[in-house]
Amino acid sequence: MRIAVAGATGNIGARTVAFLEREGHEVVRISRSLGVDLITGQGLDAALEGVDTVVDAISSPPMSPAETLDYFGTTTRNLLAAEERGGVRHHVLLSIVGIHRVEGGTAHYSGKREQERLIEEGRVPWTIVPATQFHDFAALAASWTERDGVATIAPLLVQPIAPDDIAHVLAEVAIGEPQGRYVDVAGPEPQDLVDMARRTNDILGRKVKLIPTWSGLLDESMAGNAMLPGENARIAPTTFDQWLAAIAR
Repeated sequence: MRIAVAGATGNIGARTVAFLEREGHEVVRISRSLGVDLITGQGLDAALEGVDTVVDAISSPPMSPAETLDYFGTTTRNLLAAEERGGVRHHVLLSIVGIHRVEGGTAHYSGKREQERLIEEGRVPWTIVPATQFHDFAALAASWTERDGVATIAPLLVQPIAPDDIAHVLAEVAIGEPQGRYVDVAGPEPQDLVDMARRTNDILGRKVKLIPTWSGLLDESMAGNAMLPGENARIAPTTFDQWLAAIAR
């Protein structure tokens, strides 16, 4: 199959490309650094020529909430329009578990909700794959507020997934037929975000004092089981401990 991956140079996109190519598929990499601009649409029609499936694994650069929402909306509209023109038969979106159960969250969550809305209302057959937070999310979340070796972080309960595991699922879904909303995809074990950040920083040799609080972007609407996978979730194999051991090497 000829499959395009948007965000092909990113954390999940690059891994998805590698899995697809390993299985013998022809992969078109979509990234601004590679000459395809999803904001302006430059190079997009040429990139999607003969493409069967598009996997959208893009992430927004650091921007304000309004800019982030506009970024996800614009890129998704441009992708869907180009897919229609090019006869693409399947649009696969990487999304986030639980974002419709909470009102809060980061600007990224709002952007993902907008992507889902546009895809569901569009005319290209689709599959939305909701995934839990990645194993590296905890340290990233702590870094948002870190000042002088101190960071605040929400005591969020998550069931994190390894980046390789979710990329494998995306590659699998991409070669199949559109399924609408896919089951939640999660790692094997619930974890506390504060403990995850502490353990990740320890492995990386970083000394950061963590202060648990719900006063930041991740607020109390996300407490309890809000961000955990629902029933009949697909459980990926890699534990957080295994991921930590791998980055320690």
